Amino acid sequence: MNQHAKRRYQHEVFGSKARPKAVEVEEAAPPVKAGPGLAPGVHVFNVEAADRLDRFLAAASDGLSRTRIKALAENGHVRIDGVDATDAGAKVRPGQTIEIEIPEPLAADPEGENIPLRVMFEDDHLIIIDKPAGLVVHPAAGHETGTLVNALIAHCGDSLSGIGGVKRPGIVHRLDKDTSGLLVVAKTDAAHQGLSALFADHGREMNLTREYLALVWGTPDRPAGKIDAPIGRHPTHREKQAVVREERNGRFAITHFVVERVFRLADKPIASLVRCRLETGRTHQIRVHMAHIGSPVIGDPLYATGFQTKVGLLPPAAQECVARLRRQALHAASLGFDHPATGDALLFESALPAELATLEKALGD
Repeated sequence: MNQHAKRRYQHEVFGSKARPKAVEVEEAAPPVKAGPGLAPGVHVFNVEAADRLDRFLAAASDGLSRTRIKALAENGHVRIDGVDATDAGAKVRPGQTIEIEIPEPLAADPEGENIPLRVMFEDDHLIIIDKPAGLVVHPAAGHETGTLVNALIAHCGDSLSGIGGVKRPGIVHRLDKDTSGLLVVAKTDAAHQGLSALFADHGREMNLTREYLALVWGTPDRPAGKIDAPIGRHPTHREKQAVVREERNGRFAITHFVVERVFRLADKPIASLVRCRLETGRTHQIRVHMAHIGSPVIGDPLYATGFQTKVGLLPPAAQECVARLRRQALHAASLGFDHPATGDALLFESALPAELATLEKALGD
């Protein structure tokens, strides 16, 4: 599909919202120099209009969050006319002089590890990674090392200017361990704030594109549609999420889908390739929603357990691919947004990894 046809297709299926210009993934774009924020040291600002201290410094500092300013004030790093100001909510008046001392960022904890990464784009503010399946994003119980965060600390080194005063990458969204694909990480406080606001907005007011490719069992009952079903913790299986009633602490969740290809066996649909676009970002959202409409993701160990017998109906080559898969067939294929520092519209695309491309081919044979 050429680019003009692709844009028309996306307009017709996913709505009229324009998508940003694509960035070639074979070569990373050159670094962007903009919005450096405050370097370590003492910075002095003159007050010209009455305001709150934290609000004034957030605007003057070009990148410090009010939470970070509050912590600095409470630790004696902020002064008004030479006097320590430990209350970040204090009023400031025209003519006053505000000093803020930015300490050197602390070393990251955990430590960096030399783990290979596929970097799609990197500049002073953020980095885009094409994550392989099997790589955990953030250290947690049972995964204290060998994570994407460990890899980023080693890869980025001194270019991490400090998220909340610590040299660590700013994670604003995650992919499940066994979901592959595109993920953006902030390197500075300012980028972290901008990206956090962007992902909290979920593309309702700001420019954000998040599309996934999934190989699923069967096929949805319509070629395109919207799944609007709240998601919450499963009532009996605590490791799972489920579609629940809102009054049972369900959080609203919306997934748009398009069936891109149907694989048939004796003229009956056995599997499909589906493109999903997130309007919200709940834990396991696509996996839960696709299972909810009767087409769970192939290989999903939590939500496709009732479809194991269907493996035997597949062509032999496809059976072998599923047996070797050891992951859910879900891939974050497109990620687009406006750069939080430069405002440039960016779009990154990632093809299906080899194991999913092989499965797609085997299903179609």
